[in-house]
Amino acid sequence: MFKKVLIANRGAIACRVIRSLKKLGIQSVAVYSEADRDSLHVSLADEAIFIGDSAAQQSYLNIEKILAAAQHTGAEAIHPGYGFLSENAAFCDLCEQQGIAFIGPTSQQMRDFGLKHTARALAIQNNVPLLPGSQLLIDLDDALIQADQIGYPVMLKSTAGGGGIGMRLVWSEQELKEAYQTVSYLAQANFKDAGLYLEKFVENARHIEVQIFGDGQGHVIALGERDCSVQRRNQKVIEETPAPHLNEEQRRYIQQVAIQLMQSVQYRSAGTVEVGIFNRSPFN
Repeated sequence: MFKKVLIANRGAIACRVIRSLKKLGIQSVAVYSEADRDSLHVSLADEAIFIGDSAAQQSYLNIEKILAAAQHTGAEAIHPGYGFLSENAAFCDLCEQQGIAFIGPTSQQMRDFGLKHTARALAIQNNVPLLPGSQLLIDLDDALIQADQIGYPVMLKSTAGGGGIGMRLVWSEQELKEAYQTVSYLAQANFKDAGLYLEKFVENARHIEVQIFGDGQGHVIALGERDCSVQRRNQKVIEETPAPHLNEEQRRYIQQVAIQLMQSVQYRSAGTVEVGIFNRSPFN
């Protein structure tokens, strides 16, 4: 058990972690920027360290300052919350190198699941059902060939995309020709890895997410599922749990598939496996 944990986040996220640490009898260290000097998480924590100006790049995304705060306070672990540095594999590696535990997935797991084409490859290796799709596309000509094999309509996606950025629904060869350069540009402008791939588009599918937790030793449990089908601009608006209109067989099946995938990489920490359901058949 850790004696002291630094929370590399702010606001409600940090407050929730601090309250949990208090229940466990673990000391907490908050970090804060100029804008958050009077925030609740600063006063709730046992210690608080100022890490810079209001801009996130100069504070909550400043790896050097976060690690310096941990070393200065003697924190044995860092909890990143979500957002900011929570999915930064390089930060995870630096924590380990300095003898500080990173409370989250391993850096390799971040790399494996951080890019959609590598996540698809892992799913295929472990017999997890997937929608038809491609590997990384070489160029527009390759995209046209792959789309013809998959069958329109298709989604053109950035492998590193998120938040609805870097994706386009394509209904025909002409639309693909028009969209390819635009999506490629968006991927290059917003993500470190600008690779693109294709995936079959299915209308009227349900977006279900299975919450899992792994101990890093191959033991993984499912903590239920939620329906995230109500979306606006590819962003979830409502999450409903347990997911309605699933029978027990479907519920057990999608949870088992999620467990199977995460056990294959000995996943550590909390995670989410997204499942698409249409015609009563689940596809990740």
